[in-house]
Amino acid sequence: MGQPFDFGLFDCLLCEVAGILPYEMHVDINAAIKAADAIRPLAEHLGIPAPHPHLYGFSYCQVATMGGRILNGPELKEPAVEPCLASPADIDKLTEPRDYLAHPIVQQRLELVRQLQARRPDAGTRIGHDFEGPVTTAALLLGGQTFFMLPYDDPGRAHKLLEFCLRGSLNYCRAIRKLQGRPFGGQPEGVPDDFGGMFGPSLFGEFVAAYWEKLYAGLSASVRYLHCELLHPEHLPWLAELKIDEYDSGVDQYLPPETVQQACPVPYTLRIWPSMVQSQSAQELVALYRRLAACKPQSISFHLERLKDLPKIEALLKVARELEK
Repeated sequence: MGQPFDFGLFDCLLCEVAGILPYEMHVDINAAIKAADAIRPLAEHLGIPAPHPHLYGFSYCQVATMGGRILNGPELKEPAVEPCLASPADIDKLTEPRDYLAHPIVQQRLELVRQLQARRPDAGTRIGHDFEGPVTTAALLLGGQTFFMLPYDDPGRAHKLLEFCLRGSLNYCRAIRKLQGRPFGGQPEGVPDDFGGMFGPSLFGEFVAAYWEKLYAGLSASVRYLHCELLHPEHLPWLAELKIDEYDSGVDQYLPPETVQQACPVPYTLRIWPSMVQSQSAQELVALYRRLAACKPQSISFHLERLKDLPKIEALLKVARELEK
């Protein structure tokens, strides 16, 4: 078997081709339809399935239901989260929502999906990621600078916040999947928790790995996928302890591919980052792809982010298809 790969088109590219702002794809089904229709010729040119009409990718529904204030507007490239906790003492006042689906952002996106499917039955149904991982959620609610010091300053409150984030992830995920008729439990599950690597080995087991294990167990995950972009080599042995089936290091600056190959105890994927596509020539990217393939990942992932990089992506697709055979 050759080297598998995964290739796709970022939503920001759809917006560029359609001549719309990313914000419009969050709030306007006409923009979502326009983007899907506009990208179809390029997808056909590249030999991949065209994306279905969908809302712009969104990571923070679950964070919003737990109190995170979402910043979004035409002037922003991507939505952001403003912490809702002014200080660690506010952790003691946190309460779960009575109805996770009642939040205005969740209701807005559910209604947009309903309208989108009424217009285009082939439209996607997802309103965003089902959850962020517990460490990332905690950092977004309290603010990263404060939260990353909390296990040193007040470990009890750090655990209290992480437990709140864990329950919120599970309860929101259960509610949204039930509403949309998607199964909960006994399914492959991917946990995205980029900030997990902010804790060194002395704290990692207690404040990160323990909560990942609880999340996978709470989801009854049949297959465990993990995405975390800030792990160091010394964190990697934990992946075997957690029985991770596949690890995605994303754009992790601390884990060059050869280090992953040597130190990662579980199967892994590797990526060519958008910044690499922007900064390197087509020839350099082809050489990079061959270097990644030599590390024998489960898959190599890359995406087209902007039209001006199309010739480079065409070169990558050519070598990817050659090595896949």
